[in-house]
This record gives sequence, C-alpha cells and structure tokens, in this order.
Amino acid sequence: MPRSTERLFVFTTLSVPIVLAAIAITLGTVKSIHAPWTEAVPQGVYVVPTAMMQEAFPCNAIDLAEPFGELNYLDAVSFFDAIDTFNDIADVAEPFGVLDDADIFAFVGAVSEGCPPAPTLPDVPYAYANVELPAHFLINGFPPQMGFQSAAIDHDNTPADNPTTDAGATLGRVLFYDVQLSANGTRSCASCHVQSNGFSDVATLSVGFDGGETGRHSMSLANARFHAAGRFFWDERAGTLEEQVLQPFQDPVEMGLTLDQLVELVESQPYYPELFADAFGNDSVTADRISRALAQFVRSMVSFTSRYDEGRAAVTSPLDDFPNFTAQENQGKRIFMGAGGRQPFSCAQCHSTEAFINVQSPTPAVTSALNIGLDAVSTGDVGVASTSGRVQDTGKFKVPSLRNIGVGAPYMHDGRFATLEEVVNHYATGIQNHPQLAPQLRNPGTGQPHRLNLNPNQRAALVAFLETLDDDAFMTDVKFSDPFER
Repeated sequence: MPRSTERLFVFTTLSVPIVLAAIAITLGTVKSIHAPWTEAVPQGVYVVPTAMMQEAFPCNAIDLAEPFGELNYLDAVSFFDAIDTFNDIADVAEPFGVLDDADIFAFVGAVSEGCPPAPTLPDVPYAYANVELPAHFLINGFPPQMGFQSAAIDHDNTPADNPTTDAGATLGRVLFYDVQLSANGTRSCASCHVQSNGFSDVATLSVGFDGGETGRHSMSLANARFHAAGRFFWDERAGTLEEQVLQPFQDPVEMGLTLDQLVELVESQPYYPELFADAFGNDSVTADRISRALAQFVRSMVSFTSRYDEGRAAVTSPLDDFPNFTAQENQGKRIFMGAGGRQPFSCAQCHSTEAFINVQSPTPAVTSALNIGLDAVSTGDVGVASTSGRVQDTGKFKVPSLRNIGVGAPYMHDGRFATLEEVVNHYATGIQNHPQLAPQLRNPGTGQPHRLNLNPNQRAALVAFLETLDDDAFMTDVKFSDPFER
C-alpha cells in the first residue's frame, strides 16, 4: 500500500480503536477517538498521522515491560513509524524485529508509568541574575601580608556572551533536573549533584543511567562561578563551564546520549518551547543553547548565607573572631587561615577568597590544580596530566570550593575519605612525598612534605570551623530545587 508524503502509522480497522484506546487508557489521557484521529483508506485500513501518534504518546520516557525492556519515547515513535500494515504480520524495522498483532498490543499494554510530570514553575521567574552578593565577596578584607588572597568577584568566570538571566537560568534549572534527557529516562544532572548535599554526590563513584560507575566522585557545583581559570572536572578537561555541562550527556556511562539525541529529546518535550523562547527569543533548540542555559543555572549557585557569612558580616576582618562562633569554631578558623604563623602552611593558601576556591594560576599554561600528596606515586588516575599531557601535572586535581563541605562526603576525586576528620588527618600526618607535590606542602629545605601535626583538639576545631561553611538556606532554596513533581 503506498504511503503519503507524511510518515504514517497504519493499523487494521479492528486494531486502531483498540490500540489508541489502550494508549489513551494507559497514559491516563482523556483523548476521544473520533474522525480527526484517523483517515479511512481502502481495504479497511486506518492511517494515523505521525503527529497524532506523538500526541497520543506525549512522553519521551515510557517504562515498558518485557519482552521490550526499557524504551524511550524516540524508540516508541520509531516502533510505530516502522509498521507498514497490521493486516497479517507487521514487518517492523530494526531494532524491533518481526512482531505480530499480539506483540503490538503487548507493547502498548506494557506502558506502565504514563507521562512524566511537567515542571512546576512560578508565574514570575525566580531571581537568578544580578543577585546582591555580600560585601566580603566584593572586597578583599584580608591584610596585605596575605598577598595570595583576593575578592571572590575578581574571579568571576561569566563570559560576556552568556550573562546569567532569570529566564535563561530557569530553563537551565529544568534541563538540570529533567531525567528524560538520558538514554533510558532515569538520570539527570541532579542525580549526581544533589541540592541537599551542596550539589555534590553521596556516592563514592557516581552512578550512570545503566547502573555503571563513573571514574570519579562528583564534586560540588557551588561557587563554580568563581573558578576564574574556567577549567572544569577534576582533570580540567573542560575549558569552560559551557563545555562542561554538555559532557555528562555524551558520556557512555553517565547519560549515554549524543548531542543530536539530546536536542531531539528536548524538542520532544511539550514544556520546552516556551522556556527556550523566554530565554533566547524563539523556541529553537540547539546544543549551544542547552549549554548556555545550564551554565547560567550552575553559575547562579552561589553560596553566601552560611553561619560563616553571618559572622563575617559582624566583623571588619575575616581574621577577627566571629561573635556567632563558639570558641572551638574560632580556633578552627585561626588554624584554617594560618593566623599566628605557627603552622608550615595554611588551608587558606589553596582554598582562598571568601568563596573558598582555588584562584586562577598566574599563566594559562600553568594549571591551578594541585597534587596534595594523596599517594606517593600515581599508578592509576593521573589527573590533569591526562588532559595536558605534561608530566608535571601528574596527580594534580582541580581544587573545589569548600562551601557546604560538611555535607559533601565522601571527599577527594576518588571519594577515598569518608569524613572530614579523615581529610584533616591527611593534612596533619598523611601527606605523601609525590614527585609533583604542591610546593605549599613541601619543605624547601629538606624536600620532605610539610605536615600540620595538629593535636586531637586542634583537628576537632578545624572540622568544627569547616562545618560553619554549610549553607542551609542555599541547600533548601526553592529556586535551586527540583521543579518536577514526582
């Protein structure tokens, strides 16, 4: 039977009402079956236009029972689009093989979860752009002798061609939480970057769409805006945040898509056209626009309402004791900042500014990542060296912000430390003499690693201070939360 120029779904006269009714019932839709849905053609066959079938299947991730496994919306459309006729045996193109009418009905009847939810968004977008930062993010309050310190705003990596807007970050938020944008409709960016954990991951190695583990632990996204070097991932393989946000979609373990598939999945969702139009002036979907929107949302994740920030607002210098801190927390802050100069190095040398990040390296050719002596020899993961190809970058890894570190366990690129106490113990007694050990951690006279050699009370004080960087308001702020009702 000839097809029209429009791609068609073809059913026998008997099959079409049953199939469409099954779709309507299982998806929980209220679609009535009447003339506009079908067009009668000779030999008792009904022809259903593709657009109509897609309207019957408004979901892009349909959980299907055996024998079909889990197929997404694109598979479902391909399945029905491949059907030539149900008169006898449906000759269905790969990957579905040859199926008869009973299989077709089983396929449709296996739809179990219906449509995924649409996002719930406010009529007036949340404020993401032009957020008023506290004074200690805008002005360097450290004394001149701490020359390595600077204001966080000096390290803003927002590019001129992608400023954060309320509409752009709103679109980014939906993309960030949309599980439909993975190979089997089960994972999103938020699966590995959880708001209640400061947008880090509780798993030692993050888990991808098919249950496989990634090669590294997922670091926190908080204050990514202030990584001036603009390089992302532990090995700094992404040159900008705009590059970084697209790579997990394309990773075969994480989300398992190509960029073309990602664009097609976004285009198939009914809630994206308006969001893209609001953000970019029209509803065209491109990988570049997806990247820009996600980067805007991630850059908006600035954490500045912790107990540290409350105390900082009450004093002139970050080295002053904070009135809202306990004696133990203020002691830990002095240890962290290196106040008094009694320690061979300070935590603040590598986690600087009051965003607690590692600032940009002096020249683009030199990485800001550090080797902190986790191992004496790098035998597996070589870190930034895998990106740069330079031997001197062996065992160096990007330094994340310490904001919300108290809820960010496990720690390090491989999640080797389960608690902050273990992290502090590493710096107190465990730094290894790796050939590429950071100079801040090496005694220039002996060539051996510096170690803090803190006593138990000092270690407990340092942990207590680090926990003051946890930002409950940030971790519960609705504008960073999941917009999908589940």
